[in-house]
Amino acid sequence: MAHSILVTGATGFVGSHLLDRLADHTELAGWYRPDGRQPDRSRAIQWHPVDVLDAAAVRDSIDQVSPTRIYHLAGAPLVGASAATVVPQLRANALGTHHVLEAVRRLGLTCRVLVVSSAQIYQAGDEAISETAPLVPTSPYGLSKLAADQIALRAAEEDALDVVVARPFNHAGPRQGPDFVVSSFARQIALIEAGKLPPVIHVGNLSARRDLTDVRDVVDAYLRMMDSGQRGRPYNICSGRAWRVSDLLDELRHLSSVEVNVEVDQSLLRPIDAPVLQGDAARARAELGWTPRIPVERLLRDTLDWWRAEIRTSNPA
Repeated sequence: MAHSILVTGATGFVGSHLLDRLADHTELAGWYRPDGRQPDRSRAIQWHPVDVLDAAAVRDSIDQVSPTRIYHLAGAPLVGASAATVVPQLRANALGTHHVLEAVRRLGLTCRVLVVSSAQIYQAGDEAISETAPLVPTSPYGLSKLAADQIALRAAEEDALDVVVARPFNHAGPRQGPDFVVSSFARQIALIEAGKLPPVIHVGNLSARRDLTDVRDVVDAYLRMMDSGQRGRPYNICSGRAWRVSDLLDELRHLSSVEVNVEVDQSLLRPIDAPVLQGDAARARAELGWTPRIPVERLLRDTLDWWRAEIRTSNPA
């Protein structure tokens, strides 16, 4: 059966990789923020400028596309910045999700919606976290994602909408912005190699341990959830292994063509930073047949190579 597919947040990091996988679909639409990153017009896709906070624009676009599948990726993604942007984060992640689901409900569409939540909704601890773990976010970002998560699950239970919820842990890869730790390290190394920065990498907390998955594996999980995930059910998307941030940095330094030093930048330290965040993906393995396939070494190498190419073809500040 052919599907009419809508991707919200289609110009974002994960959205761009999802569009790569959906490139063969003839009925494909994507949203981008009117005041945000402009879309790649070379893609065979219907582009719609939609702000998820504009309920009328959300409803009109969904009515026009009449999708049978929606990948709802749009939202505010930055954990570190959320303390200074509490209300905008809540609005984008919670109210934006509500607008999408409410439009589907009011239009009476037969449509599966995948809502992207976050592992930041969980209470961190030393054990691997399953979907039944306590939901105790420690940041405004986590709170905003918990709101979106629960809005989605309530829409499935109370409104009988066909909703599945992804709870991804940390993920990285080519095209990720420099506000995220792996991409920040890779960008700094690429700039040092190009002679555009002195040979010093500025870092935050290196002792934290984070479950890390390649973005391309995450997208594969989303596709499997859309095909075979159970309605009203959340799925952890994670590797099941927590990497020490210092080890990720050491591997990137090993891949560097120049010697680089490390310097802690106090401004990069978060007021609340869980020592360990590790997921349990047993449900995704059992019900979706999904396991991540791309090793972290390739993730790091591909991210560094992408930044090298970006810096060769641009003039970054």
